[in-house]
Amino acid sequence: MRIPNPESRIPSMQTRVLTGITTTGTPHLGNYVGAIRPAINASRRADVDAFFFLADYHALIKSDDAARIERSRLEIAATWLAAGLDPARVTFYRQSDIPEIPELTWFLTCVTAKGLLNRAHAYKAAVDKNAEAGEDADAGVTAGLYMYPVLMAADILAFDAHQVPVGRDQIQHIEMARDIAQRFNHIHGRDFFVLPEVVIEEQVATLPGLDGRKMSKSYDNTVPLFAGGAKALREAIMRIVTDSRAPGEPKDPDSSALYTIFRAFAGDAESAAFRQALVDGIGWGEAKQRLFERIETDVAPMRERYEALIARPDEIEVILRKGAAKARTVATPKLAAIRDAIGLRAMGMAPAARAAKPAAARAGKSPRFASFRDGDAGFRFRLFAADGEELLLSMPFADPKAAGVLQQRIRTLGHAAVLREDGAALVLELDGEAVARTPQAGGDELHARLREALEQLAAQD
Repeated sequence: MRIPNPESRIPSMQTRVLTGITTTGTPHLGNYVGAIRPAINASRRADVDAFFFLADYHALIKSDDAARIERSRLEIAATWLAAGLDPARVTFYRQSDIPEIPELTWFLTCVTAKGLLNRAHAYKAAVDKNAEAGEDADAGVTAGLYMYPVLMAADILAFDAHQVPVGRDQIQHIEMARDIAQRFNHIHGRDFFVLPEVVIEEQVATLPGLDGRKMSKSYDNTVPLFAGGAKALREAIMRIVTDSRAPGEPKDPDSSALYTIFRAFAGDAESAAFRQALVDGIGWGEAKQRLFERIETDVAPMRERYEALIARPDEIEVILRKGAAKARTVATPKLAAIRDAIGLRAMGMAPAARAAKPAAARAGKSPRFASFRDGDAGFRFRLFAADGEELLLSMPFADPKAAGVLQQRIRTLGHAAVLREDGAALVLELDGEAVARTPQAGGDELHARLREALEQLAAQD
């Protein structure tokens, strides 16, 4: 069986970055600048493990138009791929293809305080709007809207995301995900979940729309990214609201939406030149034309790829299904460990995390690796339990350093380790590839012992 080279495919430390876009509309410039572009750029780094998803469950909270949601899923998938997303390098999937997400949402719901959800910005805004209209506080508020932060927490926590690129209006949701994760970890006595961190590009995290407010489908003030072609892009830019200063009169770049958007696409030198042109009194019409030309330079090649992808939806479907299978290699063992911890395990099975520890472990010993040369086959290592029982034997490596890098990766897995049955043995997988197996037949007892040893290693790391 072919084994990946850990030196080239498994960096010793990776940051998992996760982001998604709700599938209720056509992607616009704000989506591209604030979420898609920075996430794709991050995904190209060797130290990043990128997860991208179509948030179609979230779309159901905002729209009951099935045709709109269906079309939006296609357009958003094509947009990310056209913008440079490499599905072979990242994990790209639809939220609705991961059954572990709604299951985890319920588990998290059962530990989430109602008071926390009462403070969510979206819910409070709906309540305030009802109060101004003299309506009941919860008029028109669905349980979906109210529970939105828990679903978002499940999106993030199911994959142990370290960083989540979002706009400033979404910061609270990441903070709530952290609160929910900490609450679950505290109740069940272990760090089941990584606590995610917010990532924001300070200068371009939020773009102004046609009316100066945040560019958003909710305000109907967006500039299209691909829809309608170059003509629609130019027409939208020409509708951006400006002040009444005539050509020749100095403009204030810092209060101009044109300058803010220009900076999101241009480098320092181009931005400085555009800023100076505004100060020197360039007319608004000419300034908008310059802005259009600058954006079109970047967007035109992507638009061509986008139109080709839209014409081949079956190919996009194959990409998304493969991405879902890859994503579930992370989510499935994660949920299996959680089900075990909360008592939803098979009858008669002792929980792995709480099974009685062997005497050696109680005496302070811990699991350990032992490396060795296996003749001409190359270098291997074994994982021993605290009492000396051999639990895993690695596949052979030509380079001892590669075997060492893999050991370090295994140390960090804990309850997220993917174990599957292969005949009578158990196989440990990383990134979909078998890297080690049990030297003897499996079974519930060996499975529990191996899980325990992996979690002990992670706790030491």
